[in-house]
Amino acid sequence: MDIWSDPTRRRWVVWVALALGFLLVNVHRLSSAVLSEDLMRAFDATGSQLGTLHSSFFYVYAPMQVAAGVLSDRLGIRTTATVGVLVMSLGGVAFGLAEVYPVAFLARLCIGLGASVIFIATLRFCANWYRPDEFATMNGLTIAIAGLGGILATTPLSVFQQTVGLRMTFFALGGAGFVIAVVVWLLARDTPADAGLEPVENVPSSPTLSLRDVAANARTVLRGRDTWLAGIALFCSTGLNLTVLGLWGVPYVAQVYDQSVTAASTTVLLGSVGLLLGPPVIGRISDYLGVRTRLMVGGAVLYTSAFALLALAGKPPLWSVGLVFFMVSFLAGGYALGYTVVKEGYGSGASGVATGTVNALAFGGAAVFPTVMGAILDAYWTGQTVGGARVYTLFGYRLLFALAATSGLVSLGCVTWLHLRASGTEEPETEAPAGA
Repeated sequence: MDIWSDPTRRRWVVWVALALGFLLVNVHRLSSAVLSEDLMRAFDATGSQLGTLHSSFFYVYAPMQVAAGVLSDRLGIRTTATVGVLVMSLGGVAFGLAEVYPVAFLARLCIGLGASVIFIATLRFCANWYRPDEFATMNGLTIAIAGLGGILATTPLSVFQQTVGLRMTFFALGGAGFVIAVVVWLLARDTPADAGLEPVENVPSSPTLSLRDVAANARTVLRGRDTWLAGIALFCSTGLNLTVLGLWGVPYVAQVYDQSVTAASTTVLLGSVGLLLGPPVIGRISDYLGVRTRLMVGGAVLYTSAFALLALAGKPPLWSVGLVFFMVSFLAGGYALGYTVVKEGYGSGASGVATGTVNALAFGGAAVFPTVMGAILDAYWTGQTVGGARVYTLFGYRLLFALAATSGLVSLGCVTWLHLRASGTEEPETEAPAGA
């Protein structure tokens, strides 16, 4: 039997195609860290303005997550993902052409708009082609692609940018996206039936839903307490990590430890390695043991402690900073189980809307934290600039990590409550969504 006639083999080829699109999403959204000094110079930006430029990706990305779920459930995976990659890549080319800050802001909004649908479309594909006891593993593998994208967005992107320049970097990202969009359109199908294949054994049938069913599912998901607990936990973890590692991590290491941008990006790269390893490992353990929320609570405790260390320690050894970045990203695998919890709670028929709603809250944090943290740092600007980039005090960065630890405490409270509900302390959700 060849790879195209066996759904259990073909699904991996299609997943890789979708994962390439998600890889590009993460290069775009984490690129600000290594490009921060160049962006400050190019657009004469302050810390707050740079934070807002970085956040603009998430201003549209976060609220679009619910819509991404609706589009994936209603229009299907193939169309949604292909159009998303195309729009994201057009935005990348526009960013490379931008001469002034407002144009760059609008171009990054466009990047965020296209990128916003790709992760949810990929999870919808996993719900349609993989068994329920494989979903946490596939969710973890998909999130691991974010780690791989984060690795590419550190030292490799820094070296590439120094070789070809800021504008050509974004032209290259746009060109790669156009190729990926074609590949997704040629390979992706919404269900095995759409590909002319038999269903995968033990995978619930979840056909494309009517608009009325999608609307009913959205109402059910938005009323669910578990949706908000998982979403707020991700707001305080995913949003925080994307800000620290995707924007301020490289300037922190470069300025506090007197490192070059390329050397500093190597330390921050450890965070992306953690994201590459943590979600699939924790997801596989979760599927094997059949445990979800208990792993989330344990991860939240360690996550909060790691950021508290940077806030309290002053200037710890550089190796320990890299270890913290690795740990908080590895432990993101625990928070990522929130997607599995809500998917299992609402059924595969509503998986697009359910995971999209949770993801909207997660990336709401990525829209809020960069500007807030930029304002904190601007309050502790030394008054100096190096190569057009502002230099901040160590105390300002410690306040940054104190905010991260506080955010971790909030997320710990949410996952603990979620665990108590899953343990039977509270009644679970009872309303079944359409198509479940």
